[in-house]
Amino acid sequence: MITWTISQLDRQTSDGFVTVAHWQAVATDGEYSASVINTCSWTGEPTVAYDSLTQADVLAWVWQSVDKEAVEAALEAQIAEQKAPKIAKGLPWGNE
Repeated sequence: MITWTISQLDRQTSDGFVTVAHWQAVATDGEYSASVINTCSWTGEPTVAYDSLTQADVLAWVWQSVDKEAVEAALEAQIAEQKAPKIAKGLPWGNE
């Protein structure tokens, strides 16, 4: 399961225009997890009043700026690597 959230918004105090959204996507599969944290920024005029924004509104903006499918595929690849690592560490003898 992959969960997307907005953790913070930066806005202009003069008109409430959101200039930056801080977002994260977290993938979980049982005991395995992977995450990415990033930002998106915009310029322009507000299209929705700041007080009326919902997380769904801002996530829709993020997904217009970010390749959602690529982010989710990368998270799923990280989980797959955790489940079946290609590189292992250790020693073949006991470390006494």
